[in-house]
Amino acid sequence: MAYLPSLRALAGLTLLSLLGSCASVDFTRTTATSGHFESTGWAFTIATLDVPKGALQIAYENASDSNLANMQVEEIEVRPNWGYWNWILDIISVRRARISGTWGFDGETR
Repeated sequence: MAYLPSLRALAGLTLLSLLGSCASVDFTRTTATSGHFESTGWAFTIATLDVPKGALQIAYENASDSNLANMQVEEIEVRPNWGYWNWILDIISVRRARISGTWGFDGETR
């Protein structure tokens, strides 16, 4: 039983580290005024509450903070994705969202 307080402290520190969010964004230039981007966001979910906010929202906000013109999202992915069984993930989970697409003007007309 001497390990119980240290085990609780370790569990608390682990929970606190999960409460923060992680995000990343990567831009690849293809021309002088355009390119591709990929943005990711992580969030901790407990009892249907996303802390600090939803992973997809974090990924979108991270990409939009770059203030690049004409951003077009082409692909969205949220993992894990269990389809109908996603309600189980709302009890407790860590989710990762990724969006990718293009930005800028490449000179082609559509």
